[in-house]
Amino acid sequence: MPEIRKFAVLTASLTTALAAVALLTGCGGDAKAGGGADAKLSLDAPLPTTVPAGAKIVVGDPATEVALKLSGQYDAVSKYVQFANLSGGPQTTEAFRAHALDLGSVAEIPSINATWTGLHVKIVASKFRQDPLTHPIYKLGVAPGVSVSTLGDLRGKKIAYSPGQAQGALILKVLKKAGLTKEDVKLVELPSTGDVYSNALSSKQVDVAPIGGVQIKRYLAKYGKDGASVIDHGLRDDAGHLYGPVESLEDPGKAAAIRAYVAAWGIAQNWIDKHPKEWIAGYYVKDQGLTEADGQWLVDNAGHPDIPADWSDAIQRQQETIELLAKETGNPVIQAKDLYDLRFQTVAADAIKGGAK
Repeated sequence: MPEIRKFAVLTASLTTALAAVALLTGCGGDAKAGGGADAKLSLDAPLPTTVPAGAKIVVGDPATEVALKLSGQYDAVSKYVQFANLSGGPQTTEAFRAHALDLGSVAEIPSINATWTGLHVKIVASKFRQDPLTHPIYKLGVAPGVSVSTLGDLRGKKIAYSPGQAQGALILKVLKKAGLTKEDVKLVELPSTGDVYSNALSSKQVDVAPIGGVQIKRYLAKYGKDGASVIDHGLRDDAGHLYGPVESLEDPGKAAAIRAYVAAWGIAQNWIDKHPKEWIAGYYVKDQGLTEADGQWLVDNAGHPDIPADWSDAIQRQQETIELLAKETGNPVIQAKDLYDLRFQTVAADAIKGGAK
């Protein structure tokens, strides 16, 4: 079956990526070789502000790695950071379990699922979008020949669904907004990687699927003539986080390095916003192999970032997500505030104020 092959490819890619991280860290896949401190740092102790000599963290945040290079900050960061070509919830969570990663860049759901599976993690940085309803990450792609113009039209439709990922949670939120339940539609489990969802739509494997980024533009360009369309879901889907395992935050040297990285990350996000032409050329075109037009579309679609110094609203929104997912999946309700390390709450915003160019 095509789905089985796709999952096999995803698993093989993850295995290869973790092996690469093991080689990168130079310690058999154990990212613990960085801090060098014997005593644990309490999670309510003040964060160390100086990165000690020899402290290293392994970070899965490929886009920020490029931004740091383009903005001239990479040499300072590389003193305490090794980058791994990992991103997204499934890869980062497995790398945490293998003690091969200290920090990863993800959306809203991975920290929740990691906690439900017994992995103790904390969010240390958060980024959103200004005017998020006008600048959503995802739109609902509609297969050619399928009539869906409102959320109510989803009743009875086959909808692509990826449990444990942002797209899956979005579908549950969309159904709730439409006054529908899972029983009112047919959820088709598919991995939300690459162009899997676009292909599933074009082949009529599903009627509706959440597609994001440049896939929105490409899907309409390729299949719009055949009747393909997209509709807005009207919900916030803009959460982006850096998170990591508690064991890394309990290492004083690594905690200091993570704090320093979060500050550099904040400045890098601001640099991206202030230098769209350089970002398009250096990241979307040179690094990602997209066209300049694709890059410009992505920049326009993203709008401007919002990196708040107060996470109260974000925590409240995430609590609502947790309660919805718990109801639908049978997992216990956990407290969103417990997923955040509030010691980092102002680090990125303060860095932007103090050193952004």
